[in-house]
Amino acid sequence: MDQSNNKALEVDDKFVEHAPDAYPGLSPEDAEFMRGYEGKTGKKVVKKAGFFPGAVFIVSSWYPCHELQQRLAIFYTASAFSGALSGLLAFGIARLDGARGIAGWRWIFLIEGAVTVAAGLVMPLLIIDTPERAKWLSDDEKRYVDLRLRLSGVRSNTEEGDKFSWKLLFKTMVDWKVLLGIILAWANSVPNAAFKFTMPQIIKQLGFSTAQSQLLTMPPYVCGGIAAWLSGRFSDHLSWRMPFIVGPMSVLLVALAVLFNYSKNVADNVPAMYVGVVLAQIGIYPLLPGISAWTGNNLAPSWKRSIGLAWLLAAGNLGSLIGTNIFLDRESPQYPTGYGVSLGIICLGASCALLMEFCLWKSNKARAQRSEAEIRQKYSQEELDAMGERSPLYKYTL
Repeated sequence: MDQSNNKALEVDDKFVEHAPDAYPGLSPEDAEFMRGYEGKTGKKVVKKAGFFPGAVFIVSSWYPCHELQQRLAIFYTASAFSGALSGLLAFGIARLDGARGIAGWRWIFLIEGAVTVAAGLVMPLLIIDTPERAKWLSDDEKRYVDLRLRLSGVRSNTEEGDKFSWKLLFKTMVDWKVLLGIILAWANSVPNAAFKFTMPQIIKQLGFSTAQSQLLTMPPYVCGGIAAWLSGRFSDHLSWRMPFIVGPMSVLLVALAVLFNYSKNVADNVPAMYVGVVLAQIGIYPLLPGISAWTGNNLAPSWKRSIGLAWLLAAGNLGSLIGTNIFLDRESPQYPTGYGVSLGIICLGASCALLMEFCLWKSNKARAQRSEAEIRQKYSQEELDAMGERSPLYKYTL
């Protein structure tokens, strides 16, 4: 992932972003023809690893710090609506089971893979990776966008502050803000992965058929997407990230508590259980846009932001390995392990968010004690740019 984002700074970002977009679209189709777990897993790792961090980096390259989260939320909301659509597609495509001698699950891979390939081929023509390459912007408009990005700290004022080095790579990977961000990402990826794979089963336990369960997964995803956009909108408006991360985590805690409490007697608590499922998605989907925006806002210059976002999302997604293995069939319908681990990691994430807020606030307060004139008298612009977010003129986003 780090390599994908690093190369995105050197070559045309949209091709780094969407070449893997079209190519991994072949994976579902390959699943129809391929046999063997190792081959399928290897192809997924090679072809899909750079997609999401590359997309986040491109979006972050266009917008000032306090206009970023709602844009990331719009992008991430596509994941929520794809989850809603997948339930509907699974309901419809299942009827093709046996057609032309192909199993229903293979039809799903073939159809969704073909759509992904087509989209991946078209997207490079539609996605503009940087303002400088936007043919529809005039020179004055490009200059205006560039100045906005420089004033907000997204871009350096000199080339000195925006160079890659292996030292920068390793320093970024152990940066305390990135490490805390990874824990925050785990608070999203663990319950998110768990619900993505178990929601249909949980809903089915409410007494609905498999087909009805697939359809009933749609409203939670739609509500989650709307919550993500609203959270991003208000976070950008208030220029404040932390409440819009801790808030959804609190909603998610309530949702999991409701689901665990009423799971002992599902049949008599169908409305409460379904509301719990909806609340869980409302809590999950605002998290990753907020965490990505908060971490990206506090990393500078663009090389460090690129590396930091890639490492955040790569290490953060390791939580999915946990999330997909904690809702154990033998523990149905209460799933004490699944709910217990999810509740614990969410509490840890909320604590880390509060700790990060305090540390950033304390740093901003210390920097505010020095005047800009005093700082500029001591440091040149090149030296300030080389410091990145450690510059005494840099103000952290809370």
